[in-house]
Amino acid sequence: MVEQASADRLPMPESLNPEQRRAVERITSGPRGGLFGPFVPLLRAPELMTRVQLVGEYLRFESELPDHLRELLILLVARDWDQDFEWGHHVPLARASGLGEDVIATIAAGGAPVGPHDVRAFWRLAAELVRGHAVGDATFADAVAAAGEVAVVEAIVTIGYYTTLAMTMNAARTPIPDDYERLP
Repeated sequence: MVEQASADRLPMPESLNPEQRRAVERITSGPRGGLFGPFVPLLRAPELMTRVQLVGEYLRFESELPDHLRELLILLVARDWDQDFEWGHHVPLARASGLGEDVIATIAAGGAPVGPHDVRAFWRLAAELVRGHAVGDATFADAVAAAGEVAVVEAIVTIGYYTTLAMTMNAARTPIPDDYERLP
């Protein structure tokens, strides 16, 4: 069993070197508007942080994957990794995207896929990929039929991206803001 201490292992550095300052400028001038969460520990490797956050910027703000499906996938990753920062940051976005309260509650409880057809199709895609490290033909075809090939590819990368962020925050013990909703 891994110890569960609460100390932030990689807080915001007291001073920034020139590469870190450039990385902070790049992320704060983009659609995120700030440096927070997983990007604080990633700032130790500023070029990596920039490249990682640019992938996320595309997935969050430019992707063809419908918003409610993206938020579904993020919540599934947060649940899988017991990642309260990711959960608390994205639950309001999931609600705003139209993801149903029944879906959110079922994810929080670790339940089986519920919701409209496209939600269930992408939930199954994520579950098979994360648990079985592959996706069956029927599941893949159902997801493609629900939202198209581009959305399926972007869904796969979304799962990997948010898994990376969850692992980073879990290892760094990134603090969760007091006003964030928590996983049960």
